[in-house]
Amino acid sequence: MPRTYVVTGSASGIGATTTRILRERGERVIGIDLRDAEVEADLSGPTGRVEAAAKALELAGGTIDAVIACAGISAPIPATISINYFGVTELLEHLRPGLVASDAPRVAVVSSMASLQPNSREMVEAALAGDEAKAMQIAADLAAQGPEVGYLVYPSSKRALARWVRRSSITPEWAGHGIPVNGVAPGTVLTPMTEKLLSTPEGRAMVDAAVPMPLNYHQPPESIAHLLIWLTSVENSHMAGQIIYDDGGADASLRGDDIWSWNDPA
Repeated sequence: MPRTYVVTGSASGIGATTTRILRERGERVIGIDLRDAEVEADLSGPTGRVEAAAKALELAGGTIDAVIACAGISAPIPATISINYFGVTELLEHLRPGLVASDAPRVAVVSSMASLQPNSREMVEAALAGDEAKAMQIAADLAAQGPEVGYLVYPSSKRALARWVRRSSITPEWAGHGIPVNGVAPGTVLTPMTEKLLSTPEGRAMVDAAVPMPLNYHQPPESIAHLLIWLTSVENSHMAGQIIYDDGGADASLRGDDIWSWNDPA
């Protein structure tokens, strides 16, 4: 029996690859994107999220087996926090009734290796508090200082999303209904979003300094898609709140071999 998936960002990049693989396996996919999708919607605002969820639930007949949230942008603009954080978390909340109706509901979101980079603590906290207006104002203030400072919006959005996954995955609303919620943090993925940046030696050098990938270097979107699909399969029954750094070794290169001793005696 095919499972019903909702995939955001289904028209390009990781989302398009994930959608293709799922359909090749015989699964049913309801794509959400700005265009070229079963549900055409703008996830940068509350109205678009509500309408997208309602349409997806209607097409699914009220039952959704899995949601894979890939939609996102990396521009140094306020819309990045709206799409990357609120466009994921609010949409998931609106889709949750459909997941609860499933016998084996699953959720996976796309975070980023950038979640480990410098960020705006104030923006992250505003996002986690559900204050989109404040988060966008902080983003606008950063963007006004130029693209280098404005870039902080992107890692802030991904840090907030990763923390939401950790925080929400163990709550009665999600774990209490048997819904594993997890995230994948890619390294440098070869998609249209990174094509321009990687087109010059200078761009590649900058990217590789920030995201060192000793294992197999830059990754195709399939490397992320296959992991997202496993996380939302019936086989994944107990993984909760994990951000899996599928990044060619970037996390291990940057954070080292000990991320556990935070709770050891001094």
